[in-house]
Amino acid sequence: MPVDLARLAKLATQPGVYLFRDARAGVLYVGKAKSLRPRVRSYFQPGAELSAKNRELVWLIDAVETIVVGSEAEALILEANLIKEHKPRFNILLRDDKKYPYIKVTVREPFPRVYVTRRITNDGSRYFGPYTAVGPMRQALEVVKQLHTVRSCRYDLPRDAPERACLDYHIGRCKAPCVGLQTEADYRGMIDEILRILEGDTEGLRSSVEARMRAASERLDFERAAELRDVVAGLDALARDQRVHRTQGGDLDIVGLARDGELGAGVVLRVRSGLLLGREALRFGKVLHESDADLLGSLLSRHYLGGGDLVLADLPRQVLLPHDVEDRAVLAEVLSEAAGRQVAVTVPRRGGNVRLLELAEQNARQVLEDRVTALAYTADRAEDAVYALQDELDLKVVPRLMVCFDISHTQGTETVASAVMFENGEPKRAGYRHMRIKGEWGNDDFRSMQEAVTRYFRRRLDEGAPLPDLTVVDGGKGQLGAALAALEGLGLADVAVIALAKKEEEVFVPGRSDSIRLDRRNRALHLLQRLRDEAHRFALRYNRKLRTKRTLRSDLGDIPGIGPSRQTTLLRRFGSLQGVREASRDEIARVPGFSEALASRILTYLGR
Repeated sequence: MPVDLARLAKLATQPGVYLFRDARAGVLYVGKAKSLRPRVRSYFQPGAELSAKNRELVWLIDAVETIVVGSEAEALILEANLIKEHKPRFNILLRDDKKYPYIKVTVREPFPRVYVTRRITNDGSRYFGPYTAVGPMRQALEVVKQLHTVRSCRYDLPRDAPERACLDYHIGRCKAPCVGLQTEADYRGMIDEILRILEGDTEGLRSSVEARMRAASERLDFERAAELRDVVAGLDALARDQRVHRTQGGDLDIVGLARDGELGAGVVLRVRSGLLLGREALRFGKVLHESDADLLGSLLSRHYLGGGDLVLADLPRQVLLPHDVEDRAVLAEVLSEAAGRQVAVTVPRRGGNVRLLELAEQNARQVLEDRVTALAYTADRAEDAVYALQDELDLKVVPRLMVCFDISHTQGTETVASAVMFENGEPKRAGYRHMRIKGEWGNDDFRSMQEAVTRYFRRRLDEGAPLPDLTVVDGGKGQLGAALAALEGLGLADVAVIALAKKEEEVFVPGRSDSIRLDRRNRALHLLQRLRDEAHRFALRYNRKLRTKRTLRSDLGDIPGIGPSRQTTLLRRFGSLQGVREASRDEIARVPGFSEALASRILTYLGR
């Protein structure tokens, strides 16, 4: 054992974190201590009673590294950060069943946004969730959308405002506060009502919506009245769902554990205002020799420290634990400081809270029994791919309207471009365009792409048509640079543009040297692939059409009596030159404008 025991005797006695490293400087284990010296030395004392796992750990330790901090609370947070960063093999293996979504309201912005996210940061926003049942969450958001026109863009309003309103304004989904068409006070009033809905106060809002519905009916605005009627039905459904999940207590988190051999599971039930709103489930592996206290400590660290980053995700007033842990007082201190109020962490021994702990344990046992691990990797089908794309690429605006460009040519000839349009993730065939490249660029895809993008956007500007929220080009950095040059030349530098390369499905974005690689199962990538493949198909079809026409003209143009009009007629009737060759004399003669004599002449010239 190469560890210098004399050096361990000189370690600090303050709180801190220790890292055990192997001979290759890899991190084997990360731990925290109220006093570093006695905790670290306890692993190396002669005759120390260690578990089988810790005996193997000590055998592999080559070096010890310590980090002194100011308090036990800081040590708790630092330990979680380091475990997240290094993923040491001897720490408890713990994995979320899935990364559950939250509804996020960016209340600190002048014009707050409301959207679904799976990433929580300590930015002062309000988070509602996690939602293990996505259906009720989507139902709540649908009610919000029916009641209010919340912006979906990511502009830092009013400082980072666009020059023009996006597609959401034109289709009635936003009142365009970005360009001054809605005041901040009016917008903030909408957000206050949305917060009330998400907090569960649907009863007070229902009467307000009913009054609006009656007023709309008296104005004979029956379309608006019908919309508000659906909102009332949605609020009633939310209220019914909340009554079903009503339980005792106020704002609580209830923790449950279950284990079976090497496997374990933990859950955190979230009760807010007496309503059971959600359940976060986590799974453990390789825990045969771990104590229940260690498992519970790991669960609490993952849930409340977010795997390293302390977050204000709707913290409760009380956390109920099934048994005590060493860091219970420290955890209460950390949570109280984060929430700005007292958060009690308790171990109930009697009363109604004990029954709640039994409910959490039942949930944990169910998670352990189910163990359908495929669910951990299956993307949520209810997730909107358009919003997922905005999230993955950090776009300012939800890419409801997208256009994709592709170039196709035959060894430098018949060079064509396609521009296909998707709206809300589905093809909008009325917006498809193809064009024949005018420049003599040959097989220079970059210059062809620049010409195609320039011509397309110039026409959109001339027609006053809405500009796409996202422009995608098929290719890599070269094609991306060509598209950027075209847009800058038209004064459209604010239009979002990316490139999607086929081979490795890499996404290139302006101002970033390395590419973005999305998971192959990611719905955002699937949407980009559909868009790119449709652009490729549309360009290839136009290229083949031009190539077929040229082939027919060259082979049929020399036949006496077969001019351009009859060449086109033959193409439409038989599809290709090969189709004409394979046709019989009678089939050709039956084509309007053709005779048996002309049919015989054609087949003779084609070698039949």
